[in-house]
Amino acid sequence: MRKALLACVLLLACVSGNASAQEEEPVAPYEQSDANAGARPITDPQVLAAFHGREGIERIANRTIDLALADPQLGPIFQPFDMVRLRRTLNEHFCYLLGGGCTYTGRDMRSSHAGMGAQTRDFNLLVRHLRTAMSEEGVSFQMQNRFLALLAPMHPDVVQR
Repeated sequence: MRKALLACVLLLACVSGNASAQEEEPVAPYEQSDANAGARPITDPQVLAAFHGREGIERIANRTIDLALADPQLGPIFQPFDMVRLRRTLNEHFCYLLGGGCTYTGRDMRSSHAGMGAQTRDFNLLVRHLRTAMSEEGVSFQMQNRFLALLAPMHPDVVQR
């Protein structure tokens, strides 16, 4: 399950491309589709409620990024990317998957992470930060696991060594 979370964040980092932290820059053309999210959304309204709706999901996505940026191992991975785009697409990704009614505008996991060289240890650290963000938001361990189980199958598309 930890692997899935890194996949999401690293995907979004790739989606963001190199750009300033203040404004989005265009990325190579790709077909926008919710299918790029890598899984079907959870339709159980109790899950969305457990994450405190769209606002809670946004707080979790932003806190996960903040923790990753502050991490000495992960921070350098994220620094070259457009933080505006990363925050937007990670929020969309989480919101879509958790049944929040959002549209995911990012690229698919495999093409987004191609050439990044993400390692399992990076992935595991990111999952730890996501767990911290979810716990800080008051999301129960059971609901955290439901979300992580949805993300876990994305691991092979993210981790390359």
